[in-house]
Amino acid sequence: MLRVVPLISVMLVSGLAIAAAEPQAGDDLAICRDRQADAQARTTACENLLNADRVTGKDKAVALSVRGNNLINKRDNVHAIETLSMGFDLDPDNAIILNLRGIAYERTGQDDLAMADFNLALQKRPTYGVPYNNRGVIQLRRNALQSALDDFSLSIKYTPKFILGWTNRARVRTLMKDFDGALADFAEAEKIDPTAPQIAGNRCITYGLMGKFDQAFADCNGIIEKQPKNTGAINNRAYVSMMKGDLDAALKDYNAALQINPNNIRAHSGRGQVYERKKDLAQARADYRSAAYSLTKFDELDVARARTIAQERLAALTPQTPGGAPSGRRVALVIGNGAYKNVHALPNPPRDSKMIASVLKDVGFQTVISVSDLTRDKFFDALKTFADEAEKADWAVVYYAGHGFEIGGVNYLVPVDAKLAVDRDAETQAVALEQVIAAVGAARKVRLVILDACRDNPFAPTMQHTLSLKLVDKGFSNIEPGAGFMVVYAAKHGETAIDGDNGADSPFSTALAREIKVPKVEIRKLFDIVRDDVWSMTKHEQQPFSYGSPPGREDFYFVAGK
Repeated sequence: MLRVVPLISVMLVSGLAIAAAEPQAGDDLAICRDRQADAQARTTACENLLNADRVTGKDKAVALSVRGNNLINKRDNVHAIETLSMGFDLDPDNAIILNLRGIAYERTGQDDLAMADFNLALQKRPTYGVPYNNRGVIQLRRNALQSALDDFSLSIKYTPKFILGWTNRARVRTLMKDFDGALADFAEAEKIDPTAPQIAGNRCITYGLMGKFDQAFADCNGIIEKQPKNTGAINNRAYVSMMKGDLDAALKDYNAALQINPNNIRAHSGRGQVYERKKDLAQARADYRSAAYSLTKFDELDVARARTIAQERLAALTPQTPGGAPSGRRVALVIGNGAYKNVHALPNPPRDSKMIASVLKDVGFQTVISVSDLTRDKFFDALKTFADEAEKADWAVVYYAGHGFEIGGVNYLVPVDAKLAVDRDAETQAVALEQVIAAVGAARKVRLVILDACRDNPFAPTMQHTLSLKLVDKGFSNIEPGAGFMVVYAAKHGETAIDGDNGADSPFSTALAREIKVPKVEIRKLFDIVRDDVWSMTKHEQQPFSYGSPPGREDFYFVAGK
């Protein structure tokens, strides 16, 4: 399967619709209209106009398109769609706005609406090359290779200096085994920008599929020498090693990628394939599971392909009746992170987690792994150990208390050694909620994650913001776990949980520990009761929230009663 560098779409790269009147040079309107202006200066000028309500009509549409573009860069696609829709209402012929909104729709998992916007943009301006490229990306995700090829060719025709058109067409030609055509496209891309990393990154795979391994490794190694932590290039080199049959070299690279970023979907999927070829099916399943579960509606193309492989292979390697008949075995992992090294400590989580662990043992859980103050590596080790236990159980429950929040549309649990100097550091220093979902995923019946972690983000005051990530200061974002999974937040998405005062346990953990011990309360109703109790205890300041549900054809009880 082709692995690629995820530089696939483009946003604000062509001229915006400009009103007829010529303003004085140097004022906000002139800068906002000027697509050649410094990006930050242009953003500031457009925001000044919008905030002061000093712009109307097509000029306001231009300003809104700049705001929408910035929102997309921050992964705030929902507000980008709202903003760009306002711009479209003001200027229905603005193809740039349609192209941008199409990208925002795509990144919220709404490909049909994205295609509609790209098509309408091209109807408005048939020679606008960028929407052809972006439409081609969706065709490629759908595996409609000829349609993708045609779109990338049109993008090149109308914008021949647009490098992504060339590299994306090279990728399609590689999939279609037109290797000479792919290499010719990479050569054209090099004429535009010989330093663009997506050229060597993707050509590495092309050479590998051609069996030209020396050239393939030369391309991948060239990137890694300059960027030793480039997990995309490391994953590509691992894949070339797999093609060559050198499984040990592939495993070494996938391990290296996961040491840099333990949440990396491509590395888990690729390593799963290595372990499967080595006949280590238990480890293969574990890696496939770590790559298979998604809480977001959009993956970049290479991640989407890796996740699909993991889902298909996990299904193939999972027995229809794992471990024989249901055993009634229940296992839990209970984590309390409080001794944070780089922000203020939290006294409650270790205490709350010990209370929950004790209650779970009291109600008959056969295995309760209780740990506190986990660093990043120990956190992932604990998840791996627990996933092995979950594979042999009917119930798998994870309870986590500590810092946790959303950054860039992804929910993270925070190890005690995280520094998070830059918002994007969460990708490599924190634990994506998807990985916790994966840890309970092997259980036969109940797969439950309980998060008493919806606290203010203490890293926010000093954290550097980047253009590519949107920082959320409070709590988690809402999620849609897959069928058979239940995730409970101590506080509703976007809100924060309250810690206990003067050494008391938190309201959520107190209510949870009390209700778990009550006989004959079905699990769905139990969390409704916990919600109501916390809502009352906090005088309507905190409302727990549940997402998903256990399997619907059976009732589940912490204490069944007689």
